[in-house]
Amino acid sequence: MGSTFMGLETARRALNTQQSALYTTGHNIANANTLGYTRQRVNFEEESPYPAPGMNRPQIPGQMGTGVKAGSVQRVRESFLDDQYRGQSSKLGYWEARSDALSKMEQVMNEPSDSGLANTMDQFWQSLQDLAVDPRNTGARSVVRQRGIAVAETFNYLSDTLTAEKNNMKTEVGVAEKEVNSLLNQISSVNDQIGSVEPHGYLPNDLYDERDRLIDQLSSLVSVKVDYVKPGGNASAMAEGKAVISLISDTGADQAKLVTETGYNELKLNYNGVNNTVSSITVDNTDIKFTDFNSSGKLKSLVEAYGYEGTDGKAKGLYADMLSELDNLAYTFAIEFNKIHSDGMSPNEIKSKQNDSINFFADTENTSISNRTGFAGRIGVAQDIYNSLDNIAAADGTDPTNAAIGDSTVALKLADVINQNYDYRGDASNPQTSNFKNYFEGVIGAMAIDAQEANRMTSNSTTLKQAVDDKRLSTSSVSLDEEMTNMIQFQQAYNAAARMITIQDELLEKIIGMGVGGR
Repeated sequence: MGSTFMGLETARRALNTQQSALYTTGHNIANANTLGYTRQRVNFEEESPYPAPGMNRPQIPGQMGTGVKAGSVQRVRESFLDDQYRGQSSKLGYWEARSDALSKMEQVMNEPSDSGLANTMDQFWQSLQDLAVDPRNTGARSVVRQRGIAVAETFNYLSDTLTAEKNNMKTEVGVAEKEVNSLLNQISSVNDQIGSVEPHGYLPNDLYDERDRLIDQLSSLVSVKVDYVKPGGNASAMAEGKAVISLISDTGADQAKLVTETGYNELKLNYNGVNNTVSSITVDNTDIKFTDFNSSGKLKSLVEAYGYEGTDGKAKGLYADMLSELDNLAYTFAIEFNKIHSDGMSPNEIKSKQNDSINFFADTENTSISNRTGFAGRIGVAQDIYNSLDNIAAADGTDPTNAAIGDSTVALKLADVINQNYDYRGDASNPQTSNFKNYFEGVIGAMAIDAQEANRMTSNSTTLKQAVDDKRLSTSSVSLDEEMTNMIQFQQAYNAAARMITIQDELLEKIIGMGVGGR
């Protein structure tokens, strides 16, 4: 037969268990607005029935229940949704950073507009046509010089501003790199705290939440995969263990270990590429060429905007490519324009009856135009043109002794440079000819298409991430209505258990009172 006080013990267990559930409900309500908090629940379990099977078991009709116990306090969370969320977070981080970089580039290029390069070039061509109409007009020559200065200054402005934005991108890359390493350090620290609690049989749910929040932040910077190493000791079967985080490619292949059981490995960007571009990424002793770094996230997008070393050994990237295209335009334009201008005859040359091969454009940092790299930032009007308007050529220079001031042959050729096809890329192995207008429109068009794609993918990624997050929140977030319902349920169960203790007390009073019969 069961103990005399068995009913009291059963009711006591019910009181303690329902009280634990009420405490957990209160914890949920208190953290209803806490970022990253996952609602918790008490898992009720039946106590072992009485009696246990054995030779000396009491002879009673059957096993009797002995009440309830709080088996564990568990987070209500779906790991599959976490994986989906982090995958979408990496993609969104990549496209948001790319969209922002292209948006800034579009603001700098400012096309089409009245102050952009295309309009400045149009005004320059128009001034040359006006000069061809009246080569003797000093005012027309003055306009040509001023429009030429405007062209050079526009190239300089675009190159300098894009270079400044590129340097800003490098700063952002450094910030993202530090953020990644800071998050890795924090995750490793939380791992250590979890590892010190779990072997004692507890579930450190709040530490789990903190770790998941940090991993969510990390996933926006780089693509990661999270595995868990089960703890030792007397750990609960539901204990998650320490998180081991791997840097993965978009195909899911491991590229390096970021967080291990014992610590973390810092991520380092190496600026050893041409023009100080990023050449590789180092994690612990693993070097990953950036061209092989196929991992979505904000960090990759920022590096792609700033610049990296391509497989051909040349600088690649959004800003590096646009600066290179500006150099192609400025260099080819200046070289071809100077060829025609130097062959022509200016009023001063006509007076001296000799062709001095005067250039119109010059490299402000070198004696000759010989280096394409960075030329858009160095192009300027030649000093001879600054010194005298009469050094601007308009007449044919085939026969210097018979050249005439009223001749406009060269002025017409100069005005037609915009329509002539040249190899602006300067790639001897794969020459592609185009005129200035078409080439520049192609450059601006490619930028616009990239920006549209980035904006579209940002919108799509935002929608997908939000959809996954909504599912995750529907499972893990705190519902005040649900918690209020649980609170009432646990309160009523607590009251009923308390009432059972009162009844047991009354029964025991009767039994104890039997010993004083006759009074």
